[in-house]
Amino acid sequence: MPVRPLSVLLSIPLLCALVACDREPANDAPAEVPAATAAAPAPASTADTVSAADGANASLPIASDAIAYFGFKTAPFGSDEKMLRAAWDGELTTKGPPQVDGCYYLYPTNASMAPGRYRIGFMMDGSAFRRIDVDDASLVAPGGGRIGMSTHEIAKLYAQRLEVQPHKYVDGANYLRVPDAGGSGQVLLFETDVEGRVTKWRIGQPPQVDYVEGCA
Repeated sequence: MPVRPLSVLLSIPLLCALVACDREPANDAPAEVPAATAAAPAPASTADTVSAADGANASLPIASDAIAYFGFKTAPFGSDEKMLRAAWDGELTTKGPPQVDGCYYLYPTNASMAPGRYRIGFMMDGSAFRRIDVDDASLVAPGGGRIGMSTHEIAKLYAQRLEVQPHKYVDGANYLRVPDAGGSGQVLLFETDVEGRVTKWRIGQPPQVDYVEGCA
């Protein structure tokens, strides 16, 4: 799927909607950015653990700076499963038997999850740690992006690095792709709904970070 830079893809009126205005198009009707979302504060300290979202009672042992373009805590993207497990400092499990040299996910064992949610998942592919998937609104991406933000807010946070791609399955939804400014080659990718709101995000190495259906 070709990457289309924001500056090329979007018309002047839409750029205004994303960067300069306080509204964004949704089904041709303006929708105001909720004040609570626009003013969502960043965690007060990088040492604070992030509380669980979606009504779960348990907290994930994740400091606000744990997820980065580098990887997860002390485990860089490309490292082995042993290093990732050590960085997590807790129990991780798979859904089904792991495939040697194949693609599979590791999930927190004791994290409370709402039905159909995973909160955070670590992709292993080719015996190496390749990407992190997040659907927990309490977890903050590098640079400040998070679930619930509008495309307008994401554009303001990541400015000229933002690349927009159409969603593979949902008309009107998009992928908001943010390459690492440090030149590592890693990519942060937000997935939006038709309203332009972030519903989940992932970060990791190409080509795995661009896999639309995880390992499928």
